[in-house]
Amino acid sequence: MLLAVDVGNTNTVLGVYQGHQLVAHWRIETRKGRTEDEYATCLHSFFTLSGLPWKGTVGGAIIASVVPTALRPLESLCMGYLGVTPLVVGPGIRTGMPILADNAREVGADRIVNSVAAYERFKSGCIVVDFGTATTFDVVTPRGEYAGGVIAPGLTVSAEALYHATAKLPRVELVRPLSALGRNTVASMQAGLVFGYAGLVDAIVERLRAEVDFSPHVVGTGGLAALIARETRSIQECDDMLTLRGLAIINERNR
Repeated sequence: MLLAVDVGNTNTVLGVYQGHQLVAHWRIETRKGRTEDEYATCLHSFFTLSGLPWKGTVGGAIIASVVPTALRPLESLCMGYLGVTPLVVGPGIRTGMPILADNAREVGADRIVNSVAAYERFKSGCIVVDFGTATTFDVVTPRGEYAGGVIAPGLTVSAEALYHATAKLPRVELVRPLSALGRNTVASMQAGLVFGYAGLVDAIVERLRAEVDFSPHVVGTGGLAALIARETRSIQECDDMLTLRGLAIINERNR
């Protein structure tokens, strides 16, 4: 089995592949200072709850992390508890995707992994919209090259900024309001956040489409993708497991 780990600024997603099949996946909070023993406790519990054997069955691991401090304890988890040396997505790894950015080292590992997965799936030019702590837009050419992208503040970050930067606005649940015309403060904030982000997505995708010479397929991913995608005109489908799929593909290319 293969353990795939995607460490984001807010959440860490772990998945287990048996061959080419994703047999289980879990999401935990990305927390500063978490040790390899804490990760091992979480993983042991997840394996047990999912009815998967724990030790001796994981033959490989791959990690993509945008949080540098999380990498060392995860590597220690893999080597100390699972007996495998993990593959870490970063400079020098074989992704099969040329990076056309000015500085390839600046591109987040998760963005490359998403792009690899999207191109492998669609075999055409595409735009990946990832709704994470930041909302990112990544463009892949029909030749399978990473062309660049856009970084915008994430939906949760914006909601928290409203709460912390104002004296009277509350923290609100990120759900679709009944109407764009809010009749109270909470509904008004939800309308601004949800419908405002849908408009942001459509506007950026429209600009990206105008700047490339192909018609990209637009796919959404990330924890809030389903909430926003249904309000957009531009996102054609969502794939919550896109990053885990990309990790499995890159692991295969480096075996």
